[in-house]
Amino acid sequence: MQEFCEKMACMKLGSKTDAFKRQGQAWFCTTGLPSDIVVEVGEMSFHLHKFPLLSRSGVMERLIAEASEEGEEKCSICLPDIPGGAKTFELVAKFCYGVKLELTASNVVYLRCAAEHLEMTEEYGEGNLITKTETFLNQVVLRNWKDSLRALQTCDDIISYDEELNVTKRCIESLAIKASTDPNLSGWPIMEYGGPMQSPGGSVLWNGISTGARVKNTSSDWWYEDASTLSFPRYKRLIAVMESRGIRQEIIAGSLTFYAKKYLPGLNRCLGATDTNSSTCVAPVALEAPPSEEDQKLLLEEIDRLLPIQKGLVSTNFLFGLLQTALILRVSPSYISNFEKRIGMQLDQATLEDLLIPNFSCSMETLYNVDCVQQILEHFLAVDQIIGGASPSLVDDGQITASPSLTPVTLVAKLIDGYLAEVASDVNLKLPKFQALAASVPDYSRPLDDGLYRAVDIYLKSHPWLSESEKEQLCRLMDCQKLSLEACTHAAQNERLPLRIVVQILFFEQLQLRTSITGCLLVSDNLDGSRQSGVAGPTERGWASTARENQVLKVGLDNMRTRVSELEKECSNMKQEIERLGRVKSFTWGNVSKRFGFKLKSRMCSAQEGSISNQNTESRKNEKLKDRQGQHKKNSTPKSR
Repeated sequence: MQEFCEKMACMKLGSKTDAFKRQGQAWFCTTGLPSDIVVEVGEMSFHLHKFPLLSRSGVMERLIAEASEEGEEKCSICLPDIPGGAKTFELVAKFCYGVKLELTASNVVYLRCAAEHLEMTEEYGEGNLITKTETFLNQVVLRNWKDSLRALQTCDDIISYDEELNVTKRCIESLAIKASTDPNLSGWPIMEYGGPMQSPGGSVLWNGISTGARVKNTSSDWWYEDASTLSFPRYKRLIAVMESRGIRQEIIAGSLTFYAKKYLPGLNRCLGATDTNSSTCVAPVALEAPPSEEDQKLLLEEIDRLLPIQKGLVSTNFLFGLLQTALILRVSPSYISNFEKRIGMQLDQATLEDLLIPNFSCSMETLYNVDCVQQILEHFLAVDQIIGGASPSLVDDGQITASPSLTPVTLVAKLIDGYLAEVASDVNLKLPKFQALAASVPDYSRPLDDGLYRAVDIYLKSHPWLSESEKEQLCRLMDCQKLSLEACTHAAQNERLPLRIVVQILFFEQLQLRTSITGCLLVSDNLDGSRQSGVAGPTERGWASTARENQVLKVGLDNMRTRVSELEKECSNMKQEIERLGRVKSFTWGNVSKRFGFKLKSRMCSAQEGSISNQNTESRKNEKLKDRQGQHKKNSTPKSR
């Protein structure tokens, strides 16, 4: 033993590293003395000497003592559970022989745990491995973002030592502190290194010395990419610690979005290039080997648990992507319902492309998943009712009292009408399902029913086999009074609409035209009266502008009068034709539609023509009365003179 100690003391520092050589699956220490112990670590054998090992490790001291009692000159020891395996024990052995270790963020966690496992405390030598690794962890690794991240990535293999040493906890807390702190306020900014030559204005000085680095503009998402390299259990713990430190919810949601896009390949396919509302400045790097389907399913469920429930934290497009991915992976219905509720909270921010969710069911009844959109709409309406978006009531002059959420509801109504028009061409879409979705939208949310009329018309065109009663039932979804003049004109000539609906539309179109004519006449009379009154007011330029506006109103008035006259003639002719055909036994409504281009009901036409005739008679009486008054004034003028 004394001879060995003297030989070890005479070894030069430079030769210590060269003393360890590997031959196949074995390591040899060529110090000039024969090996007296073999340590088996996994598939690797280490041919070493007893004294350096037992002088540094309590475990090795006991194992060597037990093996020596058997009387064998060269003992063999097996270490199956050493953290880090053979690669870590190689470094431990070199440390025992006095070789200077190069501690890094990648190996310090393994060495710390191996030192704990082998009981390499100060009792077995000053500056032993536990002290050295612990000092390096606290003073170097945990003070740096990148080093803390690398150290944490190595913690997956030392779970059994995690509770005792708290290495994972300390790394996560270090990362959480740095991520929740503005990097621009820290003493040493986050930098990106360029080439050796830097512009004078781009170099960063530290204590007056150029560092060869330039400041990198940072934002709140600067740590997303680094955090996504962690395994999900570690990443989940990091997010939990960040939330406990009060980091903003939108930052947490942004990181979860980034992580999901990286590890859910189906999500990126669902999003495509449409996710323009993403809050992150960096895009996740695609993985060479995507996770298994089961792992993706578990990750999706965990994302749902971690994602904050708050409107607007993530884009609606991203939520639709999560929903589609959940449908593809066939996750639990409860998670699908959760995604539908999240989307329902911000449905007014969705686009028509978002709603076009393919039907992934085995039955493939319809091209798009209409049931899913129905559920999302119901969640939106439920939330809207809670926050005060109840149906507004009518007040004086027929005006609608606007509710605080009327605008979002109106946007959703327009969105659903567009969706109905898109799916209406699907021949497999059943009438009850189409009706249920259209009827779910509140009446007050549609200022006009033009969008709904377009959807109904497309459905009728794609489903020509519907019976007359089914067509009337479908058309009752529309409010004929809320159709624009353009829609009324189109509907009056639409052969696909039932006769009763066309009559109603034509009647309300006439009412709209007459209302418009009356309004124009009042405006025209007011303008003429104001010019003749001589009241001080507009300048000559103002009068010229008023005259031009008056001329435009008169032209529009003439056009509306012509349209009303045409409608009156059409209604009269149809009444005569219907009465004539009513006397023929082989009468069919198709003859009427082919002749006039639309269908009407004789009773309503009679009522309309009667009302029109009454209005014409009253207007003639008023004109005669005015003529008589004018003649009376002319006759009375000479007498007054």
